[in-house]
Amino acid sequence: MKALVVLLGLAALAVSCQSQDVSPASSPQKESPPPRGCCDGATLSERPAPLLKEPEPPREAGQEEEEEDPFYRSPVNKLAAAVSNFGYALFRQQSGQSPSANVLLSPFSLATALSALSLGAGERTEDVISRALFYDTLDKANLHSTYKGLLGSIGAPSKGLKSVSRLVMERKLRMRMAFVNELEKSYGFRPRVLSGNARADLQEINQWVQQRTGGKVVRFLGEIPVGLSILLLGAASFKGQWATRFDPKLTKLQDFHLEEGRSTRVPMMSAPRAILKYGFDSELSCKIAQLPLAGGLSIMFFLPETLTQNFTLIEESLTAEFVHDIDKQLKTVQAALSVPRLRLVTETKLGEALKEMRLQALFSTPNLGKISAKALRLSHAHHKVALELGEDGASAVFPSETEAARLNFPIVYTLERPFLFVLYDNDTGTLLFIGKILDPQQA
Repeated sequence: MKALVVLLGLAALAVSCQSQDVSPASSPQKESPPPRGCCDGATLSERPAPLLKEPEPPREAGQEEEEEDPFYRSPVNKLAAAVSNFGYALFRQQSGQSPSANVLLSPFSLATALSALSLGAGERTEDVISRALFYDTLDKANLHSTYKGLLGSIGAPSKGLKSVSRLVMERKLRMRMAFVNELEKSYGFRPRVLSGNARADLQEINQWVQQRTGGKVVRFLGEIPVGLSILLLGAASFKGQWATRFDPKLTKLQDFHLEEGRSTRVPMMSAPRAILKYGFDSELSCKIAQLPLAGGLSIMFFLPETLTQNFTLIEESLTAEFVHDIDKQLKTVQAALSVPRLRLVTETKLGEALKEMRLQALFSTPNLGKISAKALRLSHAHHKVALELGEDGASAVFPSETEAARLNFPIVYTLERPFLFVLYDNDTGTLLFIGKILDPQQA
């Protein structure tokens, strides 16, 4: 992947960024996506051509490959990168199917359910799942035990994430106990076999999800789907805390520009002297900011330079490795920061998106003989998530004027038009939530 080069021209940032955030433009991006781009913090209105590293000479035959990033030497981190790349791919599919609506996913819950399903698959079907989850380069002998370690890390109470996964099976299915026991050992849940009493089954499934998401995800299913063979269940809730809280007294209703000539009023949280990591990606034409959250998590915002609902260039660049590299190379700056208060609940049927991700065979005639002697197939995939990011924070306030003075020439970073975000775990790099927010008020 092309290295990102961060060039901060702080002397010009104050003027240019303030002028940049006053009035959004309107033309969407339509050209073909470039290679992953250069990230810099130079002036936005009078930015020079990005500075790139000198190209490396071609490798001679037998010359050693570039050394692997130490971050990915850990089996858990390698696995986290794989399931995160599945998450980015799933997001691209769903975003393409919903071009004019918010998209909010917690892909880790779906990846967990799919990985668990692979325990019951024959060789060919297992390969189908492995390719979709980017397991090709992983040590498959220890895959499920490594996933158990990843689940333990992500599920730490300090992170504030409730992620749940389950396999719901057709009525009165006789399952092989070896599969059930291995599923519970590695993934921490037992499959739910429908009893045939639709009302009782619906109540049990919804109560199970509600309880395990801290009461945040309610009424996961409206009804038991017709023709259910295997339902892939993924749900998550997150009530986040910033590393530094916003002052509620500074939260005001402000315009959020939806598209040319149309806006809505949203509660906008403000911090006049925030300290954050920042850069500008000239190839993706977006301003990137990263803010720390409590519990060892981070959120990264991608704000296009112009008012647009087309995020294709950004979406196609997103991988676990790309986000990791950006995180390392953004520069710490002082910023006048404004962020919409987010309280979002979304419900999504993901069967069609999964079929487009090399998983079509799971919906037709897969070999799931390790689950049961009866022929089974994946018939439904249901996802529901709740995310809340308000003013709450772990520490009292943003830095004082004296502390912030160390970083001169503050920039302005205002999320007052459609943006994209990724929320991830710092220790493992796991993608926990990803969202395309066209309207913060959209249900």
